[in-house]
Amino acid sequence: MTLAPLPRIVIEPLVRAALLEDLGRAGDLTTDLVVPLSCQAKAVVVARESGVVAGLELAKRAFELMDPHIAIQVECEDGTVIAPGQVIARVSGPARGILTAERVALNFMGHLSGIASATASIVAAVNGTKAKIVCTRKTTPGLRAVEKYAVRAGGGANHRFGLDDAILIKDNHVAIAGGVAEAMRRARAGAGHLVKVEIEVDNLEQLKEALGEGADALLLDNMGLEMLAEAVAIVDRRAITEASGRVTPKSAPAIAATGVDLISIGWLTHSAPVLDIGLDFEA
Repeated sequence: MTLAPLPRIVIEPLVRAALLEDLGRAGDLTTDLVVPLSCQAKAVVVARESGVVAGLELAKRAFELMDPHIAIQVECEDGTVIAPGQVIARVSGPARGILTAERVALNFMGHLSGIASATASIVAAVNGTKAKIVCTRKTTPGLRAVEKYAVRAGGGANHRFGLDDAILIKDNHVAIAGGVAEAMRRARAGAGHLVKVEIEVDNLEQLKEALGEGADALLLDNMGLEMLAEAVAIVDRRAITEASGRVTPKSAPAIAATGVDLISIGWLTHSAPVLDIGLDFEA
């Protein structure tokens, strides 16, 4: 499936805010004093390690906002698997603008490529099963749209984008409502006809109760492999099954083998290691 780019109106405020944060009140003191205004330069954005590219549009926008005379030639589009030393993009134009925008551009690319790479590792681990890897709402405040985009770049899919996407009844909702059935009834009573209802269950008794109330999806939280397999068998395709809880590339294959439809992973967006990407000036 083709990776649809994020609209400029979504990414530009993020990049502009990052540049303003870095420039502060006086701009780039070092570059303005050391580099002549007339200096032109060429540089390459290079992978220092293997992974999957994401965040190129944010990097491009960082350079363009600093100086519209900077040109960017993309060599590897978002979603591309890259190797150490591989050139991702070429940048040319006023040296001051390139140097000033460099860190913001690389911050976005390193962070988002890290998410894409981590996602790709889990997707590869469950290859051959029907399980789809999805992210969560455990995102960096303000960066949810681009972090979820990076998950897609890595071959994963997105869970809900916010509280208004769908109804997801968690364990605390159940506790306050007084039980699974009551929480489900309250949700169903006010939900629109297009709104799906998912509920988190911790055991098979809660699972059966939720199915009886017509849950569209079941979040099987921190279940062992044996219970997960039994839960999938009980559901028997009457609802979507989603496994979650401390999933790693090592544990993912066994979880997927239970037959769950989705595996949701919070650390993809909140703790994925940054992918090492650098910018090197050419002589």
